[in-house]
Amino acid sequence: MLKFVQKSPGSNYLNTNNNSVSVSHHGRSTSTDSGVFILDNNNDTTTKALVYEDGNLVSGSLEACVQNMVPTAEYYPDRTFLFAFLLSSRLYMKPHQLLHDLCQTCVRQQRLNSSHLDRSTLIKFGTNFMQLLSEWAETFPYDFKDERMMKHLREITQKLSTLEPTLKKTAGQIIQGLMRKLATLEKYEDVLVRVNMAASERMHALRANPASFQVNIMDICPEPHVLAQQLTHIELERLTNIGPEEFVQSFIKEQTSDSKNQKFHDFKKTRNLEAYVEWFNRLSYLVATEVCMHIKKKHRAKLIEYFIDVARECFNVGNFNSLMAIMSGLNMCPVGRLKKTWGKVNMDKFEILEHQMDPTSNFNTYRQSLKAAMQRALTAQEGACDKIVIPFFSLLIKDLYFLNEGCANKSANGHINFQKFWQLAKQVTDFLTWKNVDCPYPRERQTLNYLLTAPVFSENSLHLASFESENPESDMERIRYKSLKLQCEEVNK
Repeated sequence: MLKFVQKSPGSNYLNTNNNSVSVSHHGRSTSTDSGVFILDNNNDTTTKALVYEDGNLVSGSLEACVQNMVPTAEYYPDRTFLFAFLLSSRLYMKPHQLLHDLCQTCVRQQRLNSSHLDRSTLIKFGTNFMQLLSEWAETFPYDFKDERMMKHLREITQKLSTLEPTLKKTAGQIIQGLMRKLATLEKYEDVLVRVNMAASERMHALRANPASFQVNIMDICPEPHVLAQQLTHIELERLTNIGPEEFVQSFIKEQTSDSKNQKFHDFKKTRNLEAYVEWFNRLSYLVATEVCMHIKKKHRAKLIEYFIDVARECFNVGNFNSLMAIMSGLNMCPVGRLKKTWGKVNMDKFEILEHQMDPTSNFNTYRQSLKAAMQRALTAQEGACDKIVIPFFSLLIKDLYFLNEGCANKSANGHINFQKFWQLAKQVTDFLTWKNVDCPYPRERQTLNYLLTAPVFSENSLHLASFESENPESDMERIRYKSLKLQCEEVNK
């Protein structure tokens, strides 16, 4: 669990250690060994308290958590708390609402509307507040795609810069850095649109003239290790552009299908997570297409062995997502049923890879391999290929999903369950480490273009191609083949 021991001045604190409990309210505290809260005033301050166990924050009211992230001249929130709260607070409130509340609290507490301000205090506070804004913009830049976020950001930085001109440069650097990040995202999103359009155009061209497409992946990139490197380029590019908040926002999307919660509908500003999942599916179908499109058995067997070698190279460089996508493609029904083709394949390497991706015991073998890759990356030099760790992304999403589903957002007294925040933050912190790695391999543009835009068969087309490569064996397969041929004839009329 991430450690958190920082406390916000002026807040209420509740500390528990075994059966000993203490509550502090603005410097006054009482304690009891009975586990009963004894307060020295008439207000129920437990509703505004932060609760700690063994020095770790475990729960607290939303109001207390927001207060805890408010900097002063002498205080700056603990960075682990700041990341965890900025990540998961969106389960309770929109980022623009949080920033608005934060700014209003600072204006009120620091009396920024007063005509009598102590300059040294203002400089210290302003520096801390600018640092908080900088960390928010650096770690969660996609929050600022919301115009309301940009409005709050510009208003508070302009106000502080007017009160203390020495802060103007820092404010400008924050906004400029943010604009660069958002421009990079916009460019990436534009590239995705153009790539998808090119892939669609090539698919239409294939349907119009199947004979014109006689090239396969081995003609473009004959070396398996080179293809694994190019796959790693694509994986890291897609991974890098996923914002950490997209994981948590996907939970919100799941939870807000009813009309009562439609107030969260404007959360989603990016779809990089979905684009990455779509890439996994595309790679799986591309592998199956490359195998099934060949009439000759020896060519299909050669391609299967080629992809097995590519998958092994992906494993060696820590690219588990491409490895699993390739194995998924080779295990698709249209490929798996090609018994005569598989009879020509050396199965030893394939079986080793299948063991690595065995789902038994919640993918225990894969998790051990991932752990080893993470350990290797810790000691690797910057720019080395050993720095690369690309997880099996669908399993990462599944882990986060079950963590979200398995832990309540709030405790019985209505407090935020911060233990859940810590667990989400820990897993997403690992993700941030993985995505902030530069790919050390040279780019092969022709290979990259083929991987991203080569025609990919639909599931029905794959089955049809599979049946035409090796005849149906069972009655069910023969019925399926006949139905697919009729569908194909109807389309071609």
